[in-house]
Amino acid sequence: MLNRIAFVLAVAAALGARAAIKTEVVEYRQGDVVLEGFVAYDDAAKGPRPGVVVVHQWKGLGDYERKRAVMLAELGYVAFAADIYGKGVRPSSPQEAGPLAGKYKNDRPLLRARVAAAVAQLRGMERVDGKRLAAIGYCFGGTTALELARSGADVAGVVSFHGALGTPSPEDARNIRCKVLALHGADDPFVPPAEVSAFETEMKAAKVDWQLVQYGGAVHSFTMWAEDGSFSPGSKYHRDADRRSWEAMRLFFAELFR
Repeated sequence: MLNRIAFVLAVAAALGARAAIKTEVVEYRQGDVVLEGFVAYDDAAKGPRPGVVVVHQWKGLGDYERKRAVMLAELGYVAFAADIYGKGVRPSSPQEAGPLAGKYKNDRPLLRARVAAAVAQLRGMERVDGKRLAAIGYCFGGTTALELARSGADVAGVVSFHGALGTPSPEDARNIRCKVLALHGADDPFVPPAEVSAFETEMKAAKVDWQLVQYGGAVHSFTMWAEDGSFSPGSKYHRDADRRSWEAMRLFFAELFR
Protein backbone atom coordinates (compact mmCIF):
# COMPACT_ATOMS: atom_id res chain seq x y z
CA MET A 1 0.00 0.00 0.00
CA LEU A 2 2.79 2.42 0.92
CA ASN A 3 4.53 1.73 -2.38
CA ARG A 4 1.30 2.42 -4.27
CA ILE A 5 0.80 5.72 -2.44
CA ALA A 6 4.40 6.71 -3.14
CA PHE A 7 3.89 5.92 -6.83
CA VAL A 8 0.73 8.03 -7.03
CA LEU A 9 2.46 10.94 -5.32
CA ALA A 10 5.42 10.66 -7.67
CA VAL A 11 3.15 10.73 -10.74
CA ALA A 12 1.26 13.73 -9.37
CA ALA A 13 4.51 15.54 -8.72
CA ALA A 14 5.72 14.82 -12.25
CA LEU A 15 2.48 16.09 -13.77
CA GLY A 16 2.69 19.23 -11.69
CA ALA A 17 6.30 19.78 -12.73
CA ARG A 18 5.39 19.62 -16.41
CA ALA A 19 2.87 22.41 -15.87
CA ALA A 20 5.34 24.70 -14.08
CA ILE A 21 5.07 27.61 -16.51
CA LYS A 22 6.94 30.64 -15.24
CA THR A 23 6.55 34.18 -16.55
CA GLU A 24 8.62 37.33 -16.12
CA VAL A 25 8.53 40.92 -17.30
CA VAL A 26 11.84 41.74 -19.02
CA GLU A 27 13.25 45.20 -19.59
CA TYR A 28 15.62 45.52 -22.55
CA ARG A 29 16.78 48.14 -25.04
CA GLN A 30 17.09 49.00 -28.69
CA GLY A 31 19.68 51.73 -28.77
CA ASP A 32 18.63 54.31 -26.18
CA VAL A 33 14.98 53.22 -26.17
CA VAL A 34 13.76 51.18 -23.20
CA LEU A 35 11.46 48.30 -24.12
CA GLU A 36 9.46 45.98 -21.88
CA GLY A 37 8.84 42.42 -22.99
CA PHE A 38 7.47 39.27 -21.40
CA VAL A 39 8.98 35.81 -21.23
CA ALA A 40 7.27 32.47 -20.55
CA TYR A 41 8.97 29.10 -20.06
CA ASP A 42 8.53 25.71 -18.41
CA ASP A 43 10.71 25.83 -15.32
CA ALA A 44 10.74 22.02 -15.12
CA ALA A 45 12.29 21.52 -18.57
CA LYS A 46 15.97 20.61 -18.57
CA GLY A 47 18.63 21.99 -20.87
CA PRO A 48 18.51 24.69 -23.55
CA ARG A 49 15.44 24.68 -25.75
CA PRO A 50 14.24 26.54 -28.87
CA GLY A 51 13.09 30.13 -28.45
CA VAL A 52 10.23 31.95 -30.14
CA VAL A 53 9.73 35.71 -30.36
CA VAL A 54 6.05 36.76 -30.34
CA VAL A 55 5.28 40.13 -31.93
CA HIS A 56 2.14 41.99 -30.94
CA GLN A 57 -0.69 43.41 -33.00
CA TRP A 58 -1.20 47.16 -33.51
CA LYS A 59 -2.28 47.95 -29.96
CA GLY A 60 1.04 46.85 -28.52
CA LEU A 61 2.05 44.10 -26.12
CA GLY A 62 -0.91 43.02 -24.01
CA ASP A 63 -2.79 40.10 -22.51
CA TYR A 64 -3.29 38.42 -25.88
CA GLU A 65 0.41 38.12 -26.67
CA ARG A 66 1.20 37.10 -23.11
CA LYS A 67 -1.33 34.27 -23.39
CA ARG A 68 0.18 33.13 -26.70
CA ALA A 69 3.62 33.15 -25.08
CA VAL A 70 2.33 30.90 -22.30
CA MET A 71 0.79 28.58 -24.89
CA LEU A 72 4.16 28.31 -26.62
CA ALA A 73 5.85 27.61 -23.28
CA GLU A 74 3.40 24.77 -22.77
CA LEU A 75 4.65 23.33 -26.07
CA GLY A 76 8.19 23.34 -24.73
CA TYR A 77 9.55 26.61 -26.11
CA VAL A 78 10.92 29.68 -24.37
CA ALA A 79 8.62 32.41 -25.67
CA PHE A 80 9.50 36.09 -25.57
CA ALA A 81 6.74 38.59 -26.30
CA ALA A 82 8.48 41.56 -27.90
CA ASP A 83 7.76 45.24 -27.37
CA ILE A 84 8.07 47.20 -30.60
CA TYR A 85 6.63 50.49 -29.33
CA GLY A 86 8.59 51.06 -26.12
CA LYS A 87 8.00 50.76 -22.39
CA GLY A 88 4.70 52.28 -21.37
CA VAL A 89 3.59 52.94 -24.94
CA ARG A 90 0.33 51.04 -25.15
CA PRO A 91 -2.38 52.55 -27.37
CA SER A 92 -5.82 52.36 -25.76
CA SER A 93 -7.88 52.71 -28.93
CA PRO A 94 -7.70 52.03 -32.66
CA GLN A 95 -7.47 55.79 -33.17
CA GLU A 96 -4.21 55.83 -31.23
CA ALA A 97 -2.92 52.52 -32.56
CA GLY A 98 -3.30 53.32 -36.25
CA PRO A 99 -0.80 56.19 -36.48
CA LEU A 100 1.65 54.42 -34.18
CA ALA A 101 1.64 51.22 -36.21
CA GLY A 102 1.90 53.36 -39.34
CA LYS A 103 5.04 55.00 -38.00
CA TYR A 104 6.84 51.66 -37.98
CA LYS A 105 5.33 50.36 -41.20
CA ASN A 106 6.61 53.51 -42.91
CA ASP A 107 10.07 53.07 -41.38
CA ARG A 108 11.01 49.46 -42.09
CA PRO A 109 14.63 49.86 -40.89
CA LEU A 110 13.34 50.98 -37.48
CA LEU A 111 10.79 48.16 -37.41
CA ARG A 112 13.52 45.64 -38.22
CA ALA A 113 15.81 47.09 -35.55
CA ARG A 114 13.12 46.77 -32.89
CA VAL A 115 12.34 43.14 -33.65
CA ALA A 116 16.05 42.35 -33.98
CA ALA A 117 16.52 43.66 -30.43
CA ALA A 118 13.91 41.16 -29.22
CA VAL A 119 15.65 38.31 -31.04
CA ALA A 120 18.98 39.31 -29.46
CA GLN A 121 17.36 39.45 -26.03
CA LEU A 122 15.87 35.99 -26.45
CA ARG A 123 19.08 34.54 -27.85
CA GLY A 124 20.96 35.60 -24.74
CA MET A 125 18.60 33.97 -22.24
CA GLU A 126 20.14 31.10 -20.30
CA ARG A 127 17.38 28.58 -21.04
CA VAL A 128 17.50 29.21 -24.79
CA ASP A 129 19.36 27.38 -27.52
CA GLY A 130 20.52 30.44 -29.43
CA LYS A 131 20.95 28.41 -32.62
CA ARG A 132 17.27 27.42 -32.68
CA LEU A 133 15.12 30.53 -32.84
CA ALA A 134 11.93 31.54 -34.63
CA ALA A 135 9.47 34.43 -34.61
CA ILE A 136 5.72 34.71 -34.96
CA GLY A 137 3.46 37.74 -35.15
CA TYR A 138 -0.16 38.79 -35.32
CA CYS A 139 -1.51 41.46 -37.72
CA PHE A 140 1.10 44.25 -37.33
CA GLY A 141 3.29 41.59 -35.74
CA GLY A 142 2.88 39.31 -38.74
CA THR A 143 4.18 42.07 -40.96
CA THR A 144 7.05 42.51 -38.51
CA ALA A 145 7.92 38.80 -38.57
CA LEU A 146 8.15 38.91 -42.37
CA GLU A 147 10.37 42.00 -42.20
CA LEU A 148 12.62 40.15 -39.76
CA ALA A 149 13.04 37.45 -42.40
CA ARG A 150 13.66 40.01 -45.16
CA SER A 151 16.38 41.59 -43.04
CA GLY A 152 18.41 38.38 -43.30
CA ALA A 153 18.09 37.59 -39.60
CA ASP A 154 19.71 34.40 -38.32
CA VAL A 155 16.54 32.58 -37.31
CA ALA A 156 15.19 29.21 -38.39
CA GLY A 157 11.75 30.41 -39.41
CA VAL A 158 9.04 33.05 -39.15
CA VAL A 159 5.25 32.77 -39.03
CA SER A 160 2.82 35.55 -39.94
CA PHE A 161 -0.74 35.27 -38.62
CA HIS A 162 -3.07 37.52 -40.67
CA GLY A 163 -0.30 40.05 -41.28
CA ALA A 164 0.08 42.37 -44.25
CA LEU A 165 2.20 40.60 -46.84
CA GLY A 166 3.52 43.57 -48.77
CA THR A 167 6.81 45.40 -48.41
CA PRO A 168 8.28 48.54 -49.98
CA SER A 169 11.44 46.52 -50.75
CA PRO A 170 10.44 43.15 -52.25
CA GLU A 171 13.99 42.73 -53.52
CA ASP A 172 15.04 42.22 -49.90
CA ALA A 173 13.57 38.72 -50.10
CA ARG A 174 16.96 37.70 -51.47
CA ASN A 175 18.29 38.21 -47.93
CA ILE A 176 15.96 35.60 -46.43
CA ARG A 177 17.87 32.75 -44.78
CA CYS A 178 14.97 31.07 -42.99
CA LYS A 179 11.74 29.27 -43.75
CA VAL A 180 8.57 31.36 -44.05
CA LEU A 181 4.99 30.45 -43.18
CA ALA A 182 2.20 32.94 -43.90
CA LEU A 183 -1.23 32.12 -42.45
CA HIS A 184 -3.84 34.25 -44.16
CA GLY A 185 -7.59 34.82 -44.12
CA ALA A 186 -8.76 34.21 -47.68
CA ASP A 187 -11.44 36.91 -47.26
CA ASP A 188 -9.24 39.49 -45.52
CA PRO A 189 -10.34 42.87 -46.97
CA PHE A 190 -7.19 44.61 -45.74
CA VAL A 191 -4.84 42.41 -47.76
CA PRO A 192 -6.09 42.53 -51.36
CA PRO A 193 -5.49 39.70 -53.83
CA ALA A 194 -2.87 41.78 -55.63
CA GLU A 195 -0.81 41.94 -52.42
CA VAL A 196 -1.09 38.19 -51.96
CA SER A 197 -0.01 37.63 -55.55
CA ALA A 198 2.93 40.01 -55.16
CA PHE A 199 4.04 38.13 -52.04
CA GLU A 200 3.98 34.84 -53.93
CA THR A 201 6.00 36.38 -56.77
CA GLU A 202 8.49 37.84 -54.26
CA MET A 203 9.03 34.51 -52.52
CA LYS A 204 9.37 32.56 -55.76
CA ALA A 205 11.82 35.04 -57.31
CA ALA A 206 14.07 34.81 -54.24
CA LYS A 207 13.76 30.99 -54.10
CA VAL A 208 12.63 31.13 -50.46
CA ASP A 209 11.43 28.01 -48.65
CA TRP A 210 7.94 29.39 -48.10
CA GLN A 211 4.34 28.38 -47.49
CA LEU A 212 1.13 30.38 -47.78
CA VAL A 213 -2.00 28.89 -46.20
CA GLN A 214 -5.33 30.62 -46.84
CA TYR A 215 -8.40 29.93 -44.71
CA GLY A 216 -11.75 30.18 -46.47
CA GLY A 217 -14.33 32.36 -44.73
CA ALA A 218 -11.70 33.97 -42.47
CA VAL A 219 -11.09 37.71 -42.50
CA HIS A 220 -8.51 39.84 -40.70
CA SER A 221 -7.60 39.08 -37.05
CA PHE A 222 -9.04 35.57 -37.29
CA THR A 223 -7.02 34.37 -34.29
CA MET A 224 -7.97 37.28 -32.03
CA TRP A 225 -10.45 35.92 -29.50
CA ALA A 226 -12.04 39.28 -28.65
CA GLU A 227 -12.68 40.39 -32.24
CA ASP A 228 -16.41 40.16 -32.95
CA GLY A 229 -16.62 42.43 -35.97
CA SER A 230 -18.30 45.26 -34.05
CA PHE A 231 -15.47 47.70 -34.72
CA SER A 232 -14.79 46.56 -38.27
CA PRO A 233 -16.53 43.82 -40.26
CA GLY A 234 -13.17 43.12 -41.81
CA SER A 235 -11.75 41.90 -38.47
CA LYS A 236 -13.37 38.94 -36.75
CA TYR A 237 -12.40 35.84 -34.82
CA HIS A 238 -12.77 32.56 -36.71
CA ARG A 239 -12.55 29.53 -34.44
CA ASP A 240 -11.62 26.96 -37.07
CA ALA A 241 -9.02 29.17 -38.73
CA ASP A 242 -7.53 29.92 -35.31
CA ARG A 243 -7.27 26.23 -34.46
CA ARG A 244 -5.95 25.22 -37.87
CA SER A 245 -3.38 28.00 -38.04
CA TRP A 246 -2.01 27.17 -34.58
CA GLU A 247 -1.65 23.55 -35.66
CA ALA A 248 0.09 24.65 -38.86
CA MET A 249 2.54 26.67 -36.76
CA ARG A 250 3.09 23.73 -34.41
CA LEU A 251 3.95 21.40 -37.30
CA PHE A 252 6.16 24.05 -38.88
CA PHE A 253 8.15 24.34 -35.64
CA ALA A 254 8.37 20.57 -35.30
CA GLU A 255 10.06 20.53 -38.70
CA LEU A 256 12.35 23.47 -37.90
CA PHE A 257 13.54 22.14 -34.56
CA ARG A 258 13.58 18.36 -35.08
